[in-house]
Amino acid sequence: MPMKINIAEKGKTFRLESESEELFGKELHNTVKGEEISPDLAGWEFEITGASDSAGFPHVESVDGVALKKVLLKFSDKGMNKRPKHEGKRVRTKNRPKGLKLRKTVRGKVISGATAQLNLKVIKEGGKKLSEVFPDQNKTPEPEAKSEPAPEAKAVEVPATEATA
Repeated sequence: MPMKINIAEKGKTFRLESESEELFGKELHNTVKGEEISPDLAGWEFEITGASDSAGFPHVESVDGVALKKVLLKFSDKGMNKRPKHEGKRVRTKNRPKGLKLRKTVRGKVISGATAQLNLKVIKEGGKKLSEVFPDQNKTPEPEAKSEPAPEAKAVEVPATEATA
């Protein structure tokens, strides 16, 4: 199954699919050379910033290995999105809420065949720009000229009796 790869560069995200097995065994926050992903990305270097498997479980840096594990997470940890009941729908404060810990299923930090999505950040640019490598992605929409169709000249038939009068 191909792995979806998202490459982030200066506010733009480029997407591709790769079946490269050279990424297997790498860990989160390791650097990856562009040639390992695609031959078009020669000279580029990326950092693995995150990943998730086909069921949506995130890879977490604090868990070793490739297996799924149930880990006790705090509110600020990756993969934990719940809020304490007492906080309700209020705007989140700068201080972290206290006391909320839940056991969540996460995957280890090593990239494996179970990984469905990989997020990368550009560290070193190569010869070609990413917009040249992926020409069909992130195009700026060209403003279309709003030209109204020319009104058609309608021939009005005038009866002969009115025209002579």
